[in-house]
Amino acid sequence: MTALDTARATYAEATAAFLDLAARVPLARYAGPGLGNWDLRSLIGHTGRSLVTVASYLSTRAERVDAEDAADYFAVVSRLAHGTTRDAIHRRGVEAGVLLGDDPMAALHTSRDDAELALDLLEGEDVVVETAGGGMRVSDYLPTRTFELTVHCLDIARATDLGFTPPTEALADTLALASASALRQGYGVDVVLALTGRQQLPEGASVVP
Repeated sequence: MTALDTARATYAEATAAFLDLAARVPLARYAGPGLGNWDLRSLIGHTGRSLVTVASYLSTRAERVDAEDAADYFAVVSRLAHGTTRDAIHRRGVEAGVLLGDDPMAALHTSRDDAELALDLLEGEDVVVETAGGGMRVSDYLPTRTFELTVHCLDIARATDLGFTPPTEALADTLALASASALRQGYGVDVVLALTGRQQLPEGASVVP
């Protein structure tokens, strides 16, 4: 398998896991707490943007690679993050939740189908597309979406008390990407010490903005 094939397969597993989990959340729960200031509708809508952005970004082409890999993407995005950017992320999550409408699962399945079509149209070519982190190869961008899907599925499960275990490959990729991103952002030693039970992570430490 090519790098694109592997990234796409893992992304597809993460997507299927998200859709299965979202289908278990009653619509009546959508107004309840989600994550931070997001209610569940906004959290699920934001998670669904990992489908929407694949469809939209893959319709673009970039002249050069700006983010060499998925860890570089998060490092770039984190450097760009500030108060107004965080507000924009929050606002887009709310807007995405609203766009789910009265039948959220139908909207999410449509987004999944659009993402799959965009990937099919590549015909196996690992093109460079425009992303929030600049130009990236699709095989490097997809793991950032697998990461988002996996982490936010855990958020949804925690908010709803629903049992959820991420697909093994998606979880492995998420752990690897989190570690690589931590290293790029100066948290490498802190993460090693935390994972070996020697100290807690510094307050506010995060590998994503």
